[in-house]
Amino acid sequence: MTIAVIDYGMGNLHSVAKALEHVTHENVMVTRDPRSIRGASRLVLPGQGAIRDCMGELQRTELEGLVKDLLEEQAKPLLGICVGQQMLFDRSEENGGVDCLGFLPGRVRHFGHKLTTPEGERLKVPHMGWNRVAQHHQHPLWNGIEDGARFYFVHSYYVEAASDADIFGTTNYADVDAHVVTGRGTVFAVQFHPEKSAGDGLQLLENFVNWAP
Repeated sequence: MTIAVIDYGMGNLHSVAKALEHVTHENVMVTRDPRSIRGASRLVLPGQGAIRDCMGELQRTELEGLVKDLLEEQAKPLLGICVGQQMLFDRSEENGGVDCLGFLPGRVRHFGHKLTTPEGERLKVPHMGWNRVAQHHQHPLWNGIEDGARFYFVHSYYVEAASDADIFGTTNYADVDAHVVTGRGTVFAVQFHPEKSAGDGLQLLENFVNWAP
């Protein structure tokens, strides 16, 4: 079994690869070679920074068409991380509006400005640090992870999925229930960084390695 971390120039590639190597003896490679990506048994789509840059690099490296094909084929498990989750949806508000991969219906929205808690405490954007994730639907990638477990986030934009069936986890921040875990079929995607989320993050990666959808 080979796990391919898709390298289109954006994302925490080597940290993700190292975390995967920690939970499996299978071959983990960081690659942008289409034949290697298509030949892998599992795929990871990372991403960080501005979504316009991520989509632009995916197009520049001529991988957008391949990723869309792989999403549609549903032939192998794929894990999206951070902006790699956001890219799966129709469109993002970021950078004046950016069309995304359109695999899942929904949009990516900004938390807003001058946010406060009900007690009047200022909230920062980006949402950065540890926060609890409520498990919205059961999923094999939740195995061994308690409902309400804490994961590490860094993001200013969040997914608003159109279909409840695609939502597997939510996090409340700035009075928004952000859809931070989404998926369908062989695809599972998270807004947080499992590679930075200690034991529960590693458990989720191990579950992904063992997942047989």
